[in-house]
Amino acid sequence: MEEVRDVFAFQCFTGIAYIDVVNLTTDNIYEDGFGQKWLRLSRQKSDVEANIPLLEIPLSIIRKYRRLGTDKLLPMHTNQKMNEYLKEIASLCGINKRLTTHTGRHTFSTIMLTKGVSIESVSKMLGHTNITTTQIYAKILNEKIYVEVNKVRSEFDAFQEYYKQAK
Repeated sequence: MEEVRDVFAFQCFTGIAYIDVVNLTTDNIYEDGFGQKWLRLSRQKSDVEANIPLLEIPLSIIRKYRRLGTDKLLPMHTNQKMNEYLKEIASLCGINKRLTTHTGRHTFSTIMLTKGVSIESVSKMLGHTNITTTQIYAKILNEKIYVEVNKVRSEFDAFQEYYKQAK
C-alpha cells in the first residue's frame, strides 16, 4: 500500500496517467540550464510530448525508489490492483471519494489551476492536443473564481457611492 500511495502522490504532483507512469524510466528525466529537473515523455494515448517540472515531492518519491534495480522510476502494480489499494487507502483515511489512478491526474490539474497556473500551461503538462479537453477535464473551482474576482473588487467598490439609491 505504501508503493501505491507513493505512485498516487506522484500522479497528483505530475498529472501523469497510469500507463505513462508505468513507462517512465531514468531517460525521461532531464535537467535544464537552470538546474530544474523535468520529466519529458511522449504520452502513450496521444503520442503528444509532455514536459513537467519536477517539484520536490515527486523528486523525493523518485529518489526513494531509485534502487529498484531497473531503469523504471517507480514500482508499479496493475491498474486494477492499484485501484483496489487506493480504495482501501481511502477507507483507512476516512476519504469518502472514489480514488483511482485517474483521480491523481485530475487532482494535479485542479491543484495547478487553483494555484494560478494558466490553463495553457496545465494543458501542455497534461499532454492534451486541444485546450478544450483541459477545460472540460479540469473544472474551475469556486475558490479560484472568488480569488480572481477579488483582484478587481476594490476597483468596482469605488463606484459604490455613485450607484447608491436614495431611500
